[in-house]
Amino acid sequence: MSSHDPSRRSTSDEINAELDRDAAGRVRACAQAGPAALERRIQELDQEWDIDRTLMANASVLSLLGFAASRTVDRRWIALPGVVASFLLWHAIQGWCPPLPVFRKLGYRSRREIDTEKYALKALRGDFSGLTTDQPHQAWQAAKQ
Repeated sequence: MSSHDPSRRSTSDEINAELDRDAAGRVRACAQAGPAALERRIQELDQEWDIDRTLMANASVLSLLGFAASRTVDRRWIALPGVVASFLLWHAIQGWCPPLPVFRKLGYRSRREIDTEKYALKALRGDFSGLTTDQPHQAWQAAKQ
Protein backbone atom coordinates (compact mmCIF):
# COMPACT_ATOMS: atom_id res chain seq x y z
CA MET A 1 0.00 0.00 0.00
CA SER A 2 0.99 3.57 -0.44
CA SER A 3 3.09 5.38 2.13
CA HIS A 4 0.96 8.45 1.31
CA ASP A 5 -1.81 7.07 3.49
CA PRO A 6 -1.55 8.96 6.82
CA SER A 7 -3.47 6.29 8.73
CA ARG A 8 -1.05 3.57 7.58
CA ARG A 9 1.98 5.75 8.37
CA SER A 10 0.63 6.29 11.88
CA THR A 11 -0.14 2.61 12.50
CA SER A 12 2.27 -0.12 13.51
CA ASP A 13 3.57 -2.43 10.78
CA GLU A 14 2.04 -5.36 12.66
CA ILE A 15 -1.49 -3.94 12.56
CA ASN A 16 -1.10 -2.82 8.92
CA ALA A 17 0.05 -6.33 7.98
CA GLU A 18 -2.88 -7.88 9.85
CA LEU A 19 -5.37 -5.60 8.07
CA ASP A 20 -3.76 -6.47 4.71
CA ARG A 21 -3.81 -10.22 5.44
CA ASP A 22 -7.46 -10.06 6.43
CA ALA A 23 -8.41 -8.16 3.26
CA ALA A 24 -6.38 -10.47 1.00
CA GLY A 25 -8.05 -13.45 2.69
CA ARG A 26 -11.48 -11.99 2.01
CA VAL A 27 -10.53 -11.48 -1.64
CA ARG A 28 -9.45 -15.14 -1.90
CA ALA A 29 -12.62 -16.34 -0.17
CA CYS A 30 -14.85 -14.30 -2.46
CA ALA A 31 -12.98 -15.51 -5.55
CA GLN A 32 -13.58 -19.11 -4.50
CA ALA A 33 -17.23 -18.48 -3.60
CA GLY A 34 -18.10 -17.08 -7.02
CA PRO A 35 -19.66 -14.02 -8.67
CA ALA A 36 -22.47 -13.56 -6.15
CA ALA A 37 -19.95 -13.37 -3.30
CA LEU A 38 -17.87 -10.83 -5.24
CA GLU A 39 -20.93 -8.66 -5.79
CA ARG A 40 -22.08 -8.95 -2.17
CA ARG A 41 -18.64 -8.02 -0.81
CA ILE A 42 -18.32 -5.03 -3.15
CA GLN A 43 -21.67 -3.77 -1.87
CA GLU A 44 -20.51 -4.27 1.73
CA LEU A 45 -17.33 -2.30 1.01
CA ASP A 46 -19.40 0.55 -0.44
CA GLN A 47 -21.12 0.79 2.97
CA GLU A 48 -18.01 0.33 5.17
CA TRP A 49 -17.02 3.31 7.29
CA ASP A 50 -13.39 4.35 6.93
CA ILE A 51 -11.22 5.49 9.83
CA ASP A 52 -11.73 9.21 9.10
CA ARG A 53 -15.52 8.93 9.06
CA THR A 54 -15.41 6.88 12.26
CA LEU A 55 -13.20 9.43 14.01
CA MET A 56 -15.44 12.32 12.92
CA ALA A 57 -18.64 10.58 14.03
CA ASN A 58 -17.20 9.65 17.41
CA ALA A 59 -15.80 13.15 17.88
CA SER A 60 -19.20 14.65 17.12
CA VAL A 61 -20.93 12.38 19.62
CA LEU A 62 -18.37 13.13 22.34
CA SER A 63 -18.60 16.87 21.67
CA LEU A 64 -22.39 16.83 21.91
CA LEU A 65 -22.27 14.73 25.08
CA GLY A 66 -19.72 17.10 26.60
CA PHE A 67 -21.85 20.11 25.76
CA ALA A 68 -25.01 18.46 27.12
CA ALA A 69 -23.23 17.35 30.31
CA SER A 70 -21.88 20.87 30.80
CA ARG A 71 -25.45 22.19 30.73
CA THR A 72 -27.03 19.49 32.91
CA VAL A 73 -24.39 17.86 35.12
CA ASP A 74 -21.35 20.05 35.70
CA ARG A 75 -20.14 22.97 33.62
CA ARG A 76 -16.58 21.59 33.65
CA TRP A 77 -17.72 19.07 31.01
CA ILE A 78 -17.44 21.93 28.52
CA ALA A 79 -13.73 21.05 28.29
CA LEU A 80 -14.57 17.78 26.49
CA PRO A 81 -15.61 19.39 23.18
CA GLY A 82 -12.37 21.41 23.25
CA VAL A 83 -10.24 18.32 23.76
CA VAL A 84 -12.11 16.45 21.03
CA ALA A 85 -11.73 19.38 18.61
CA SER A 86 -7.99 19.50 19.28
CA PHE A 87 -7.73 15.76 18.47
CA LEU A 88 -9.57 16.33 15.18
CA LEU A 89 -7.28 19.22 14.31
CA TRP A 90 -4.25 17.09 15.18
CA HIS A 91 -5.57 14.32 12.92
CA ALA A 92 -6.21 16.78 10.07
CA ILE A 93 -2.70 18.22 10.27
CA GLN A 94 -0.59 15.13 11.03
CA GLY A 95 -2.82 12.20 10.11
CA TRP A 96 -2.62 10.92 13.68
CA CYS A 97 -4.51 11.47 16.91
CA PRO A 98 -4.65 9.49 20.17
CA PRO A 99 -7.77 7.43 19.31
CA LEU A 100 -6.40 6.36 15.89
CA PRO A 101 -4.40 3.31 17.09
CA VAL A 102 -7.41 2.06 19.05
CA PHE A 103 -9.72 2.24 16.05
CA ARG A 104 -7.08 0.69 13.76
CA LYS A 105 -6.67 -2.20 16.19
CA LEU A 106 -10.46 -2.64 16.09
CA GLY A 107 -10.17 -3.08 12.31
CA TYR A 108 -11.15 0.32 10.95
CA ARG A 109 -9.36 0.94 7.67
CA SER A 110 -8.49 3.95 5.57
CA ARG A 111 -10.53 4.73 2.46
CA ARG A 112 -7.53 3.65 0.35
CA GLU A 113 -7.38 0.25 2.08
CA ILE A 114 -11.10 -0.30 1.57
CA ASP A 115 -10.80 0.73 -2.09
CA THR A 116 -7.83 -1.61 -2.61
CA GLU A 117 -9.95 -4.57 -1.56
CA LYS A 118 -12.83 -3.33 -3.71
CA TYR A 119 -10.61 -2.90 -6.80
CA ALA A 120 -9.15 -6.39 -6.34
CA LEU A 121 -12.69 -7.80 -6.28
CA LYS A 122 -13.65 -5.76 -9.33
CA ALA A 123 -10.57 -7.05 -11.17
CA LEU A 124 -11.66 -10.61 -10.38
CA ARG A 125 -15.14 -9.74 -11.62
CA GLY A 126 -13.59 -8.51 -14.91
CA ASP A 127 -14.40 -4.81 -14.60
CA PHE A 128 -11.06 -3.48 -15.88
CA SER A 129 -9.95 -3.70 -19.49
CA GLY A 130 -6.33 -4.70 -19.89
CA LEU A 131 -6.35 -6.57 -16.59
CA THR A 132 -7.67 -10.06 -16.98
CA THR A 133 -7.07 -12.22 -13.99
CA ASP A 134 -8.90 -14.94 -12.21
CA GLN A 135 -6.14 -15.26 -9.64
CA PRO A 136 -6.93 -13.55 -6.32
CA HIS A 137 -3.24 -12.95 -5.52
CA GLN A 138 -2.63 -11.21 -8.86
CA ALA A 139 -5.77 -9.10 -8.46
CA TRP A 140 -4.70 -8.12 -4.93
CA GLN A 141 -1.20 -7.13 -6.10
CA ALA A 142 -2.59 -5.09 -9.01
CA ALA A 143 -5.03 -3.28 -6.72
CA LYS A 144 -2.27 -2.41 -4.22
CA GLN A 145 -0.33 -0.48 -6.87
